[in-house]
Amino acid sequence: MTHGDVVVVTRLDRLARSTRDLLNVLDELAGRGVGFRSIKDAGIDTTSATGQLVLQILASIGEFERKLIRSRVEDGTKRARDRGGQVRPQAQAQPSAASGGQGAAARG
Repeated sequence: MTHGDVVVVTRLDRLARSTRDLLNVLDELAGRGVGFRSIKDAGIDTTSATGQLVLQILASIGEFERKLIRSRVEDGTKRARDRGGQVRPQAQAQPSAASGGQGAAARG
C-alpha cells in the first residue's frame, strides 16, 4: 500500500476482532497515508471529515470500555482479597498435542 490508497472492507469485523485491534490497524494505515472505508458500516470512512469524526467517537468509546473493564477487574480483585481469598492469574491454556505441544497424548 502506498500513500493515497484506500483500504475498503465490507464490514469492520472483516478487518479486526476488537475495537482495540481496529484502532491499531487504522492508526497504522493513517501513519502510511492510507485511507479506510467500510461499505456496510455507514460513516466509517477516514477519507472524509465526517468519517474521521465517527472514528474518533469510536476510539473514545473503546477507551471508555477498556477503563470500565479495568475498574471492574480491580474491584473484583479487592473484594476477593477482602474476603480472604487468593488472587492469582488466570490459568493458561495447555498446548495441544496437535499443535506440537506437550498435550495429554504426548505425555502418555
